[in-house]
Amino acid sequence: MLTNIAPAIGADARNPPVGGTLKRFVDLIVAAAALLMAAPVMIVVALMLKLSGGSVVFSHSRVGFGGRPFKCYKFRSMVANAEEILKAHLDADPQAAREWEVTRKLKNDPRVTFFGHLLRKSSIDELPQLFNVLRGDMSCVGPRPIVAEELKRYGSHTGEYLSTRPGLTGLWQVTGRSSTDYDDRVALDSHYVRNWSPWLDVWILFRTIFAVMRFDKAS
Repeated sequence: MLTNIAPAIGADARNPPVGGTLKRFVDLIVAAAALLMAAPVMIVVALMLKLSGGSVVFSHSRVGFGGRPFKCYKFRSMVANAEEILKAHLDADPQAAREWEVTRKLKNDPRVTFFGHLLRKSSIDELPQLFNVLRGDMSCVGPRPIVAEELKRYGSHTGEYLSTRPGLTGLWQVTGRSSTDYDDRVALDSHYVRNWSPWLDVWILFRTIFAVMRFDKAS
């Protein structure tokens, strides 16, 4: 079970997240407006997933502000026994195992369904994270939400990751998406935190629209 890991790495969650009240206010406005606009698409996707059998929304533990864990929501894009399939695939394919170790992603992921590929290519699978934003787990813009075991890969940048809420989008998405290697993603997350401004968030949100349209760069 993922627990609050902040004390183990010296993070101080008593300070407000990067951007403070202003960033939180903008998050609420943008997320609420996006949910209203996306509601018809989300309803259709939910119905299709329900008819196909299995769950509609998948949740997975991620590391949030100050090291607090939260459940990150996505539309289901994988088969039910995804973990078993991943382990068998990595055990049988050393090249895939190396790819997973380096990037935590697979270009040819055997866990993802056909409909799931379409959801991921369009980034529609991430729309439920708007509820994470409303709940205060995430921000509209911020570092890529990561699992606990990835935190060690942030090294000296760990404190920067923990000083803000993870984002629905971020510099990593608008400057390469899944084609960016892990070290570069860490550097982009760190750069975002160290150079945050309201205008940087506006620029990233604007660029996200075009990044999402580039299906060849989608995760």
